[in-house]
This record gives sequence, structure tokens and C-alpha cells, in this order.
Amino acid sequence: MGLKLLHLNLHGLIRSHDLELGRDSDTGGQILYVLELVKGLAARPEVEKVELITRLIVDRKVSSDYSKPIEKISDCAEIIRLPFGPKRYVRKELLWPYLDDLADQIVQRLQKENNNLPDWIHAHYADAGYVGALVSRRLGLPLVFTGHSLGREKLRRLLAAGIDHDQIEQTYSISKRIDAEELALAHANLLITSTKQESNVQYARYGRFSSKNVEIIPPGVDLNRFHSIAYSLNKEEKELNKLFKPFLRDINLPPLLAISRAVRRKNIPALIETYGRSSILQQRHNLILILGCREDSRQLDKQQREVFQQVFDLVDKYNLYGKVAYPKQHKREQIPSIYRWAANRNGLFVNPALTEPFGLTLLEAAACGLPMVTTDDGGPRDILSRCDNGLLVDVTDLEAFRDGLETAGSNPSLWKTWSNNGVEGVSRHFSWDAHVCNYIALMQKRLKFLAPRYWTFANTKETSPIGQKLLFLDLDNYLEESKGLSILEKKLKEHSLNQNFQLGILTGRSIKAARYRYAETRLPKPAVWICQAGTEIYYADENKSDIFWQDSISVDWSRNDVEKVLFDLKDYLELQSTEFQGALKVSYLLKEPSHAILPLVRKRLRQSGLAASPHLKCHWYLDVVPLRASRAEAIRFLTLRWGLSLENVLVVASQQGDDELIKGLTTNVIPFDHDSSLDGFRSQQRVFFSDDKEGVLDGLKHFRFFKSY
Repeated sequence: MGLKLLHLNLHGLIRSHDLELGRDSDTGGQILYVLELVKGLAARPEVEKVELITRLIVDRKVSSDYSKPIEKISDCAEIIRLPFGPKRYVRKELLWPYLDDLADQIVQRLQKENNNLPDWIHAHYADAGYVGALVSRRLGLPLVFTGHSLGREKLRRLLAAGIDHDQIEQTYSISKRIDAEELALAHANLLITSTKQESNVQYARYGRFSSKNVEIIPPGVDLNRFHSIAYSLNKEEKELNKLFKPFLRDINLPPLLAISRAVRRKNIPALIETYGRSSILQQRHNLILILGCREDSRQLDKQQREVFQQVFDLVDKYNLYGKVAYPKQHKREQIPSIYRWAANRNGLFVNPALTEPFGLTLLEAAACGLPMVTTDDGGPRDILSRCDNGLLVDVTDLEAFRDGLETAGSNPSLWKTWSNNGVEGVSRHFSWDAHVCNYIALMQKRLKFLAPRYWTFANTKETSPIGQKLLFLDLDNYLEESKGLSILEKKLKEHSLNQNFQLGILTGRSIKAARYRYAETRLPKPAVWICQAGTEIYYADENKSDIFWQDSISVDWSRNDVEKVLFDLKDYLELQSTEFQGALKVSYLLKEPSHAILPLVRKRLRQSGLAASPHLKCHWYLDVVPLRASRAEAIRFLTLRWGLSLENVLVVASQQGDDELIKGLTTNVIPFDHDSSLDGFRSQQRVFFSDDKEGVLDGLKHFRFFKSY
């Protein structure tokens, strides 16, 4: 049996052919890398199956290819598209509220393949890392994470550029991205990076980072496409001359070539500014910018519009007409020819990016014999150390940038040496075949040392104690305050003999205290209790908690370490009395309500490397529990263990902190008298806001939860 691999790449536009690279800020080098990796893996005999999960998009503004649920890549590889979020195509920063839906869908899909689960999940970028972490924790599957571009590094660069933190948050949802990366790192069994710098500097800024999980595998280049020999030189020359000639007075000048998306991080305006300030560069070189394809720049997203407007303004400011080419359209298959065209004119490839995790275009250019002048940030350092085919420059210093470009273009003999070095270096160190072989060997090696899954899905020999429909009520809030308790009691008793319908209780209390309080409600006996803020599960009248749940969440938990790390926050919170504590729960009471305490506590726990997560409830109560524990995760454990569909779980949620219960595929009823923090969920389909001041029966009726309705 060969390897079975599941890749997650959630944003952008991806299909098996004709990638729309550079179409927008989400459809760049990551998309190309993931697709080429999937194709390369599928071609190897060691691999049995490769699946790539992405988003299903139904939008007249994009190709109908992206609305196909399944797309075959080869006999053993396919793209699977699942719907989550809006049907239309949206940028990745708008997808965060819907990622829990996708995680639930993937788990349900894999649940049906109990005997054919993937050996590895490989999550690409922060959004997929978040989803991959949830799927990995719930199914016990090993996770590989590749960040591609990291939120902390992006934040650092944007702040250094003088951009306001609130603006960064609004544009990039940067805190959600960093939180997702921390979660992915906490769950990842393996972290694949492209360079030492990426590992030692960028990932090292994360609290959950562990160097023992890191493997460095530089991306590869398809040497069948990217090479220095132009087999049809005249045809290539003719096509590209036609593409660039409308822009250039003297098409034979050595070009400075840049190929990237039109996004701020790529720093293209700085290249134009540098070129515009240098009479030497203008006399010696043309500037050619391949910035994706566009029909009408006014229809691009805001960031792209702004970048293109800067391009147009700078060309006008320095009167660069006849010297700068920025064609509206090009074909992906023309990219290798463009590199060769520039190399045949003794040009240079320029990468002015503010941050560059790796730099695949640098390898492509080098393979085609085109030397480089590139940012000194990130991956280019590793590439240059192996290829010795150009210069590193500080692109934030325009004078240093100018000097580097002028120097690189001044010595024909050195240019020739760099050109030869690049071709040889890529062939030796960065071939795609070598990348795929290293990847497979790593997966096989690591798999041998991973512990097997500790439990399986619903055992058909066991009778489910939780029925086929499950209603969860909050003992600490809804049942404490509900005016319609007698009405609910009557309706529940009507169905108490129905084995398909069962009641579940959510509480922060111990099982003993919960049963004592629950007896006062006179409601039917619950089939299941989720106690101590999601860290303990009990069935009916049993006094022993579910051992499988306990074992799965207690990994690396240390109650004493949590108390030590948070001790110096005693001015903001205090430990609750012993009766409110649990073996896997540290409970605090805030001295003053403040939502600022949650990110502060989370940061402390991360920086100390603790596998713990804080949860704020009702604005006053802070529980710190194991990283893998929560009330929402406990519910999902139950559905997996006992074969219950999440759509048949209904949760009554009413208080601040209950948002975790509302995300994903569960059904939810929000009582009339609820905390205002939940109002943001009104647009969600599976959430019903009750107008009944006496209870939530209208919500149960809306979802037809009782058969009698």
C-alpha cells in the first residue's frame, strides 16, 4: 500500500490546468507550488492517492471550472471542492468565519472512509492550517504545515513601513491569521519550510514553534519548462517582441525583468522609483513588469488597484514612457520564454519584495540563465548561497537598491559567470524531481515514529447512549434564568421515552454539583453531561468520565505551570475557590470585565509553550483548559465516537463565550434574552434567534427537532 495524502489549499483559484497566476493577491506562487506538488506526488509509485481540497465557487465572474465538485488530475489524484462561505469568489481574509464549517465537512467526509484515511494531512497557509489542526485533532491524523507566508513577519514589515495597526487588522485580519498559525504549529507533527532563515527567524517568533518538527525542503523547478536553451528562438522572439514593442523605444536594451502579483508586499513601486531616479539605469536598461493579467484595472481588488495606480503615477512622474513595459495580458506558458528572452539580451531578474519566504521565480529565472538582483529577506539568501548568480540588496534603501542594479548590469563577464552558475546551481540543488523524492522519503520516515490512532469511529457493536438527535442545554446560564422552564419540561417529557431523542447538559461545574443543581429543574434525565468547561464527559448516571476523551485532551497539560505563568496577572484576575476547579481546568474570576484579558492570557500561555487555551464566559469567568479541549470539541468527539451527524445536534447558546458552540455544522437556537455578543451570528443559516420571551420552543419548532412538529 502506498502513501495516501490529503492537501488543503483553501483560498485563491486552483484547477488542474491554465492557472490564473497573478489574477489577484490570492492566486500566486503558492497555488502553482501546491498543484505541481500534487501532480509530482501522483506520478510516483510510492503514492497511492493524493487529494487536494479547496473551495467550491459559483460565480459568473470566474470560470465554471471552479464550481465542479470533483476534478480529476490523474488516475490517483483529484481536486475536491467543498462549499463554505459565500458562493461567490471572495478574498481569503473574508473566509475566516466559515472555516469551522469546512472542518466539520472534511471530518464527516473522512469519517465515511474509516478504513481508508489519509496517512498525512498537509495544510498550506494559515487558513488551511486552522482547518487542518481541527481535522487532525478530531481524527487523530498526523498534520504537516507549510505557512508559505507568515502573519507575524507580514505584520512586522507593514508596521516598519509605517502602516497603522488598526488598518492592518482591518485589511488583513492579521490577528486571526497569527492565531491560526499558532494553532497549526501546536498540532503539526511536521513543519516543512523552504529555507533556514524561514525556520530560524520567522517561525521562531511563534510560541508554539518547535525546531524538532522542522524539515527544510526547498521547492523545485520543472526543468522541462524552465531551461536556457530556446528550441524555437525565432518564434519566442517574435511573440514577445510583439508583446513588449508597443511600450519600448529600443527593444534591444538589456531588460530589468520583474514578475509578481500586484500586491504591496512585492514592492514593485520601489523598483520603478529606483529606476526613475537613475539616469544610468534608464540609459542602459528597459524595465519590464509582468504583474498578472487585467482587463480593466478599475475592476481589480482594492490593493491591486492601488498598486497599479502607483505604477501609472510613477511612470508619469519620471516620464518613463518608452522605457517601461507593463502588458495587460500574457499566457502562463509564455513565462519560461520571457525569462529566456531577457537572458538573450543580457538582462537581469529583479525581485524587490519586502518579504520573500522563498522565491520560486528566482529559481525559474536562474534555470533559464537569467542572473538576479533580489531582496535580502528570506529565501533569496539560501538560493544565492547555492547558485551564486547575482546580488542581494536592501530593497528598503533605495540608494542601495540603485547601486546594486547599476553594479550588476555593468560587467558583461560577471553577468556570463552568474548566468552559467544559475543554470548549474538550479539543476544540482533545486530540481522538482529531487523535491518530490525528498518529500516522500520524509513522509515515510516520519510515519514510522508516529503513534497509532487511539480510538476508532462509532463501534457498531456498542449501543449509542446519545440517540440520533441531541439537544444541549446550558445548566449554568439558560437553565438558571429561563422563564419557560416549565413549558420546556413538559415538551421534553413528552419525548423522554423516544430513544432517538436525547438531552445533553453543558456546564462548568463538576459532575456532582451539576447533578445536584439539575435535579431542581425537574427536567428529564440527560443522556450525556459535558462538565468542567468541556474537559469531562459523563453518560447518564455513570460516575466515571469518558477515558478516551480524557486521554485525547490531556496531552502535555500541566495545571501547575498554568498557575505559575498567570500568577503575575493577579491584579486582573483571581483563582476561584477549589470547588470550581478541575483536574483539567484552571478557573479564574476577573476583577473587572475586559475582553483585553483574553489575548493577554493567550499570549502568556503561548510564550511559555504551554498546551493550554483560555476561554472567557459571561464576561467575568475565565477558564484555562487543555489546548485540545472545549465544549465544542467535546460535542464533536461525541458525534464521532457514537456515529451521530452534527446536523442532528441542537445547542441552545445564550451567553458571551458561546460563540464556539455556534460555529460549524451544529444547529443553534439563541434565546430572546441573550448576550449582545451573539448578534453577529444572525445571518447564519443554522442559527435561529428566538422571539419567544418564555423559552426556545419556537426555535425547536423551526428546526423540526421534535417529530411531532
